[in-house]
Amino acid sequence: MIETVNGVISLEYEDLLKESTANNVYIIENADFKSKADGLINGNVIGINKNVRTSRKRTCILAEELGHYHTTAGDIVCQSTVSDRKQELRARIWAYNKLIGLNGIVNACKHGCHSLHDTADYLNVTEEFLLEALQYYKGKYGIYATIDNYVIYFEPSLGVFELV
Repeated sequence: MIETVNGVISLEYEDLLKESTANNVYIIENADFKSKADGLINGNVIGINKNVRTSRKRTCILAEELGHYHTTAGDIVCQSTVSDRKQELRARIWAYNKLIGLNGIVNACKHGCHSLHDTADYLNVTEEFLLEALQYYKGKYGIYATIDNYVIYFEPSLGVFELV
């Protein structure tokens, strides 16, 4: 966990491992999947594909699989039904909120992040994961969202402004 004087800024992979242990979820970190999946969950066992090398990507994958643990019921691997796809999205949203959230975007701005790369680096997520989260937040909130004393604009580009 990376901390500043303002409190927790971003979660590290190890923090998610601790949370997993606290929830009696077991992690197989170098799983050898027959499929191309980066991560899979079966009951309370999560596998992270051995081919996932970067810590950031592993963090994003573990967060999403924990999202499945907390929000999903049944086997949804095939994604053949609307219900399966909705459950997949619910797990993704759980991961976005766990690793980023609106507060994370504000904190990144307060920390001086001015680019997607800097923000992803600060939040300890991949740029792809951050972009997907921003698309989700834009779909949920529209062009902007407010939190505490801040307005987060998602269009025309990401911007955070403090209300005075």
